[in-house]
Amino acid sequence: MRLFTLILILLLGGLQYDLWLGKNGLSDYQSLSEAISQQQRDNQSLKDRNDLIYREIDDLTSGLEAIEELSRNDLGYIKQGETFYRIIPKEKEKENVPADAPYDD
Repeated sequence: MRLFTLILILLLGGLQYDLWLGKNGLSDYQSLSEAISQQQRDNQSLKDRNDLIYREIDDLTSGLEAIEELSRNDLGYIKQGETFYRIIPKEKEKENVPADAPYDD
């Protein structure tokens, strides 16, 4: 009976070793679970970015407002009948005008 008990204990020890430290054991399971959750977070952020790009593409292909906004901001286009005012500050000439003197138009 003692031999049978010893064999069962050794068998149980071998199975426990495989469960805790062996290939595909709990440590491998935990590291793979963390890697999967990190990959899912990365995939979600990329999906959100792609959704934003697809919405912008849809706006550009279907609506004129987005094209108008881009042309106004990036290219400086003005609509027919609009008045555009550009204000350019004068730079003070350093050698001729003192710093506290007013400049004339």
